Amino acid sequence: MDRLVQCVPNFSEGRDRTLVEKIVGAIEGVEGIRLLDYSLDGDHNRAVVTFVGEPQAVLEAAYQGARKAVELIDMEKHQGSHPRMGAVDVIPFIPIKDVSMEEAIGLANALGERLAKELDLPVYLYEEAARVPERKNLADVRRGEYEGLKENIENRKPDYGPSRVHPTAGATIVGARMPLVAFNVNLDTADIKVAKQIAKSVRQASGGLSNVKAIGLALEDRVQVQVSMNMVNYVKTPLYRALELIKAEARRYGVRVSGTELIGLVPQQALVDSLKYYMQLEDFSENQILENRLWQE
Repeated sequence: MDRLVQCVPNFSEGRDRTLVEKIVGAIEGVEGIRLLDYSLDGDHNRAVVTFVGEPQAVLEAAYQGARKAVELIDMEKHQGSHPRMGAVDVIPFIPIKDVSMEEAIGLANALGERLAKELDLPVYLYEEAARVPERKNLADVRRGEYEGLKENIENRKPDYGPSRVHPTAGATIVGARMPLVAFNVNLDTADIKVAKQIAKSVRQASGGLSNVKAIGLALEDRVQVQVSMNMVNYVKTPLYRALELIKAEARRYGVRVSGTELIGLVPQQALVDSLKYYMQLEDFSENQILENRLWQE
């Protein structure tokens, strides 16, 4: 693959593995696609799929995955702790190799137009593909979620498609962005108010850390709560900085961090930065990583 685009669609189903595998199969069935990862989360009731390929192949695979999700997922029955607006909740295109952001934006528009025309979905553009500043931030686009959009879509005209939600699939958000890290921190309490207060302290929009989006969620199966984050620039704001701030905030409420998790794939550099920080490594070089040296040979 000479030119690479990454696509990371999020689907509103994280409990029925057979259903999700049908969606993954539709994506994988497109020639020129390399599936990198997919994961399910039952509490979030959400699946995240990651694949790469040449731009046109990625565009086709994104459509095929969306088509299958619209066929299989009924938002009238969906419940989960993660905010969502549709069966195919969000589809970002991420330029990786010899692809410009402008081309990724073009892919977002091409997919949005096709989803509207062929699947009768209302489509909203976000991040770099957003046509208005109010839709750049994913959280702003998704505010009110599926239920709120059903009641108010006439005042939130989509960028493509009808000004009404799809009867079972809701709406879809499509965009273009740089790579981010989905990083969650679990707390040893079931008090959702604590998670929401800590998330407010951490996220940029509330005066916390730059390049961090955060919400507090309940993990009902685990009887815990979670600070769920999108680290939109892991170089300027590394993972360990967010984790340390959450630890400090948690102490105020008498709770502790019980564990962390990564959703989907993560750039090696994000982990190396945290490795260096916590191990206090001096004069560390990434050439000391065995796999890096093997790839150089």
